[in-house]
Amino acid sequence: MVDYRLRVEAEYEAIERTLSSLPSTPLAELTKLELAGVAALLHNFYNGLENILKQVCRAQQIDIPSGSSWHRDLLLTAGDANILSAALVDELSRYLAFRHFFSHAYALDLFPERMEPLHQRAVEIFDRFRRDIGALEI
Repeated sequence: MVDYRLRVEAEYEAIERTLSSLPSTPLAELTKLELAGVAALLHNFYNGLENILKQVCRAQQIDIPSGSSWHRDLLLTAGDANILSAALVDELSRYLAFRHFFSHAYALDLFPERMEPLHQRAVEIFDRFRRDIGALEI
């Protein structure tokens, strides 16, 4: 269990560093290059959450999904196993959709108005995620 907690704590620290790097400026005021940087940070944020979910699944002896839809399936598994609340799973599905878009799109295809809600809510979402994970008995 110690190994699990150390890995999760390391991910929390990486996510906190990532979130602290997000700009306070509205995304519409950023250059294309700066917007691409924010997109990469949001992508990293969600990847960190996935890494924690994988650790929790391992600790609870829940199979980690595989295959082409494993990202979506991991999030759904976290909801089905009561690791995350249904409301948080719904919120995180927006970050998952962005992660998928960012992984397969060109940086010049980013739209600040679509990213702004993710940017604005990331810290709140992370706090809710930590509360849900912290409430688990592992």
